Amino acid sequence: MKIIALDVHRTFAQVAILENGKIRDAGRLELEREHILKFAKRLNVEDEIVLEATVNTKAIVRLLSPHVNRVVISNPLLVRAIAWAKVKTDKIDASVLAKLHASGFLPEVWMPDEETERLRRVVAERVQLVSQMTRLKNRIHSVLHANLIPPFSGSLFSKRGRAWLEALPVAEDQQRVILRHASELDRLGHDLKQIDEDLAQAALQEPRVKQLMTITGVNMIVALSVLAAVGDIGRFSSPEKLVSYFGLNPRVRQSGDKPAYHGRITKQGRSHARAMLVEAAWSVSRTPGPLRAFFQRIKEKRGNQVAAVATARKLTVVIWHMLSKGEEYIWSRPALLDWKLRKLELAAGYPSKRGGRTKGSAADYSLKSVRDREREAVGHAEEVYRRFVTKWKQRSPMANPVSHQ
Repeated sequence: MKIIALDVHRTFAQVAILENGKIRDAGRLELEREHILKFAKRLNVEDEIVLEATVNTKAIVRLLSPHVNRVVISNPLLVRAIAWAKVKTDKIDASVLAKLHASGFLPEVWMPDEETERLRRVVAERVQLVSQMTRLKNRIHSVLHANLIPPFSGSLFSKRGRAWLEALPVAEDQQRVILRHASELDRLGHDLKQIDEDLAQAALQEPRVKQLMTITGVNMIVALSVLAAVGDIGRFSSPEKLVSYFGLNPRVRQSGDKPAYHGRITKQGRSHARAMLVEAAWSVSRTPGPLRAFFQRIKEKRGNQVAAVATARKLTVVIWHMLSKGEEYIWSRPALLDWKLRKLELAAGYPSKRGGRTKGSAADYSLKSVRDREREAVGHAEEVYRRFVTKWKQRSPMANPVSHQ
């Protein structure tokens, strides 16, 4: 068996081969499909490939996987921390990858399946569209602010808002800027609608989306963002592992006999999923339930921002248990869930049933009595949690010192 290490760059990869305890340089491999397939034909089914995670890693892995026993993807940040050196070349980097893998010290990265990878690409595309739209809206607001124009009473980017923008008494060049940005917003909004329809159709085929949407503050976008980041929940042995993967765990510094210092969250891992969980945390903070009580308890001590991040961490723990055990959220609201699922169907392009003789699946949520009854039930759970945590008391570790005889 040979270990073939690839130090991957944009257009080529430096190859090093470890065989029978000896390592040798195998030159450069051009990163084009024909060259990679030609290189793959020289490999044996017992060989193992090692390369670092980078932009074009997945394409290389898919071409080489059928020809070898295993393809291992390493974490470049951890490899750099383990094998830091002042002398650094492509040949040395490739050799280090091979030696680390042979010794069992190579930090590996999980390779998502094709469906998870596709979902990640679509979610990332949506993030970019929303970011572009937000930037254009801010530019329009900037022009209005520069001309001392008071805010529009309503939705600025609706039809009424568009007519108001077109009638503004501003200079011709600034009017042109406003209308150009508004037209670009229309185009991006059309693209966003198509992406949301694609995501909604995928969500309806994924039972885990409905499972996560039983949490009050979680909608389709939050659920799909989390699932795209997580992939197989079985690769996380504990909720703390998932919390760390989302970068929601605090930094810890401890040395010698000094006490451990806990700082801000690490912000490592999947940043978009972390942002979606924080957004969901803000949502649950405004609806009755135990999570709102948790948010308010932290808020009283540390403020809004820390409370939102702490609630996002709590949500991550809840999600790990739900996905690992195949269970729904215990404090779900059935009528609200039906309304969210019906909204999901409409986003996927299903026909509207408004005005029909038979009631739709989300009809109960339109009744105030049903909404009040559900809010009262989860409100009771929130009150139980409040009474439970009020019994907690901070105890100093020196309050009851252990006596030594």
